[in-house]
Amino acid sequence: MRVLIIEDHSDIAANIGDFLEPRGWEVDFADSGPRGLGLATQQRFDVLILDLNLPGFDGLELADRLRADENAASQIAPILMLTARDTLDDKLRGFQAGGDDYMVKPFVLLELEARLQALTRRSSGLADDRVPLRLADLTLDLRTLEVRRGSRDIALKPKARKLLEILLRAQGAVLSRADIEPALWGDAPPDGEALRVHIHELRHAVDQPGEVPLLHTVRGAGYRMSA
Repeated sequence: MRVLIIEDHSDIAANIGDFLEPRGWEVDFADSGPRGLGLATQQRFDVLILDLNLPGFDGLELADRLRADENAASQIAPILMLTARDTLDDKLRGFQAGGDDYMVKPFVLLELEARLQALTRRSSGLADDRVPLRLADLTLDLRTLEVRRGSRDIALKPKARKLLEILLRAQGAVLSRADIEPALWGDAPPDGEALRVHIHELRHAVDQPGEVPLLHTVRGAGYRMSA
C-alpha cells in the first residue's frame, strides 16, 4: 500500500514513516501544500495523510483542489486529516473539504495504521466491519463480535476481544506493551500486570491443547499473532 504523508513537521513525518515502512507500507513525503498537490496529482496513492497547517496553502485548500480535479490521480484516494485542530467546527470543515477521516494530534501510531487500513479497505469496496479478521482457522467477526476457532465458539470478555482485534490487525508484527496499552486503554492504562492478565486469558481461550499455537510471546519485545 502506498501512502503520501503531507506534513511540514519533519519529526512527525519521519516518526510515521519509520513506523509504517517496516510494516509493509510504501511511504512518500511532502512538506507543503504545493508539494503535496504536485505529488498527489502526478502519482497514485492508496491513502493520503494530510496535515492542515501547511506552508504555501493549507490542507483544507489542498483537499478542495484534489476533490475538484476529476482527472487527478488521487481523486479517489481516501484522505486522513491529521492535525492539532480539535474543535467540532474544525472537524466539520475537514469533512466538508473532502476528508474521509479526522485524527487529532497527539495520536497513537497503532491507531493511525488501523484507520489507514480501514480507509484503504473501504476505498476498495470492502467495508471494514464486513470483513472478518482471520488467522489460520481463527476468525473474529467485527459485526457480530463472534470469535471462532475451527468448529468451536470462543467466549471472550470485551477487553480480551479488543486485544485479539489489535493483534490480528497487526498481521503478524510484534507489538510491544507501549503499542498495545494505548490502543486498549487510551491515555490512562492501568498500573501493574493488567495486560499480562488479558494476554493469559486470551491465550487460554484461543490456544487449546492439541491446537497450533497462534498467540506468541516474543521475549523482551512483546506479543504477536502468527501461525
